[in-house]
Amino acid sequence: MNQAAMKQADLAQLTRRLADIPADFLAEPRIAEHGEIVLPALVGDLLRMHGWQPSPDDLTPFVGGPARTERNRLALTSIAVWLLADASFIAAQASSAALLDVLHQLVGEMAGLTAADGFVIDAERREELVRAVLARLGMLPLGETAAQAADRLAAISAVQRRALLAASRAAEKRAREVREALERQLAAESADKWTRE
Repeated sequence: MNQAAMKQADLAQLTRRLADIPADFLAEPRIAEHGEIVLPALVGDLLRMHGWQPSPDDLTPFVGGPARTERNRLALTSIAVWLLADASFIAAQASSAALLDVLHQLVGEMAGLTAADGFVIDAERREELVRAVLARLGMLPLGETAAQAADRLAAISAVQRRALLAASRAAEKRAREVREALERQLAAESADKWTRE
């Protein structure tokens, strides 16, 4: 999709929307018989707002598993639902698959690194969530080019920092392995030369 055709949304308005989230969306997600927010119903309502009829399979990932591992992901899902209910996202007409990808994959990645309430309380985390959702849906912040949006997201994204750190560690490990292999080879050649003399 060329940049001129990419849909745009007001970053300031969306970050303000997160800061002003109603307390209902911050309530405890229902896991087993505990909690208030029933995430499958909330996600289903969002998909219908966007013009899609969710199947039971679409909603299964939002039932949740063990509270210890799922609570933060489901809490962040609730926050993302509030964000995606904004008129700018509805007007963008994202596919149900794209919306579910945001709510399941993207939210899962982000929830693995940051507490859900951080995306409401902290200004930089709010911006990160908005920018990550926009990028995942192929949208741009109003007035930014694709390169500017990508650069800013890379600068503030905990998910991207973790990926860069992992890549850096892998590169360091590979360089160390190559260096050690060369040292062994040089030592073997030196020993071979010594025994021939």
